[in-house]
Amino acid sequence: MITRFAPSPTGHLHLGHALAAAAAHETARAMGGHMLLRMEDIDTSRVREEYYGAIEEDLHWLGITWQGIPWRQLDRMAAYQEALNQLQEIDLIYPCFCTRKEIQAMTSAPQQGDETEALLYPGTCRELSAAEREKNMLLRPSFAWRLHAHKAAAMLGDASFDDLRYGSTRIDANLLGDVVLARKDIGVAYHLAVVIDDAVQNVTHVTRGEDLLSSTHVHCLLQHLLGLVRPLYLHHELVCDHRGKRLAKRHDALSLRSMRAAGVSADEIMERLRPLLLRNLAAIL
Repeated sequence: MITRFAPSPTGHLHLGHALAAAAAHETARAMGGHMLLRMEDIDTSRVREEYYGAIEEDLHWLGITWQGIPWRQLDRMAAYQEALNQLQEIDLIYPCFCTRKEIQAMTSAPQQGDETEALLYPGTCRELSAAEREKNMLLRPSFAWRLHAHKAAAMLGDASFDDLRYGSTRIDANLLGDVVLARKDIGVAYHLAVVIDDAVQNVTHVTRGEDLLSSTHVHCLLQHLLGLVRPLYLHHELVCDHRGKRLAKRHDALSLRSMRAAGVSADEIMERLRPLLLRNLAAIL
C-alpha cells in the first residue's frame, strides 16, 4: 500500500491538513505500507519558498513521516505536457479564451474567490471553428485548455470507482463540466497533475477530504483516457470550525504553527483528531 499527502506550499498547515496527513500516514502504517509527501506547487503566484520547509517541520512535529524525498510538481511540467499532448491528439481538449469574470457573468453566479474554479463552464469556446481558434490563440495568448467532457463521457461509457467510505460510485463525466486542464500562467491545472503523479508514484490508496469527492469523477475519467491504473479512494470527513465550515488557510488561529506557539502539544492535536482517524481506519480495516 502506498498513500500520499499532497499539500500546497501556499501557507501554513492547519488542523484539516493535520487530519489529511495523519489519515494517509495511519492508513499506510496499518496496512504495512508507506506514505509519500508531494508538494502541489504549480500555482506559483501563491507559493512561497518558506512554506516548503514549514510543512515538513510541522509534519515532523506531529510525528508523521514519509518515504523518500518530497516531489515538487514544478519539476514535472514535461510529464504533464506529454499527457496534455495525448489528450490533444485524440481531440479531447480545446482552447478556451474566456476570463473568469466573463464566465461569472455568463453563469450569473456570485464571485467567490477561489470557488470560481468550480463554476460550470457554459461551453462558449467549445464549438469554435479551427480558424476561429487559431485567430484567438494569436490575439489572446493567455488561453486555457479545457476538457471536452461530453466527448470524453462517450469514450468512458458506463464506469465507476471504488471509495472505501462511499462504496462503488458511478462516474459522472459531466459533473464538473469542461474543467480546465492547463493554463498559460501555470502550465497545468490540479486535475491533470494529480492524476499523472499518483500513477507515476504507484499510489494505491488516495486518502483525502470529502470536499474532493466531486473532483474524483474528473480524475477517474482522465485515468481512463490516459490508460492509467486507478487507485482506491477514501474521502474522509473534514475538520470544521465552530460554524461548521471547513478550515482554510485563512483560519490562521487554527494553523499548527499558531497552536504550537499558544502551547498546544502535538499529542493534544492528535488526540483531538483521533475520533475522525478511527472512523477512517475502520473503513480500511
